[in-house]
Amino acid sequence: MMKTTTITKPPMKTMPAAIQNIYARRSVRQYQDRPVERELIEQIIDAGRMAPTAMIKQPWKFYVLTRRESIREFSKAIIKTLAKEMVHEGAVGIAKLAMGALYNLYYSDFLKAPDIFYGAPVVIFITAPKDEPWACYDTCMCAQNMMLAAKALGLDSCPLGAGKAVEHTPIFYKLRIPYPEQVFLALIIGYGDETPKAHKRIKDNVVYVDDPEPGCN
Repeated sequence: MMKTTTITKPPMKTMPAAIQNIYARRSVRQYQDRPVERELIEQIIDAGRMAPTAMIKQPWKFYVLTRRESIREFSKAIIKTLAKEMVHEGAVGIAKLAMGALYNLYYSDFLKAPDIFYGAPVVIFITAPKDEPWACYDTCMCAQNMMLAAKALGLDSCPLGAGKAVEHTPIFYKLRIPYPEQVFLALIIGYGDETPKAHKRIKDNVVYVDDPEPGCN
């Protein structure tokens, strides 16, 4: 069994700002009823565009929702789709539908939630072509850049693998996502209304392969 522990780090004041951001970022699931300025959204997306990408293809596209009515409509549609999938195929089917999202551990409460997007004022669906073999890695690195940028701008975020289920809703066409693009995840952004504590991190998972000292991991 792997050991988990709280990561020991130097005082925040002595750390570079970029690393401070990494330690400070959390997946936030409560948001203030406050819109996010378009300029900040653009800065966050620009940060995503700076992520590394295979063959410099930059396959991603960003479909942004900012209207409360639209966000609620898509939230309801996704929850209904996930609930229907659970009834027909069980937890295995719903996990597959959500691309193995961590939500498969919490579906009993997740499907009862009034808003899959947790009241966030910005929802961004990140897509890439279906036939792009490295798109999954590219879009994930892009999303991480965006989440760190959001934190640097005083905002919070949360990645939602279950956002992929939007493809199976009857209102998917409203996003105007053309074939052969597919949704890899949704990213919610806003002014957080909670401060979650960091989960403990696994520490005994590093192996220095060429370490000359025997027994050193």
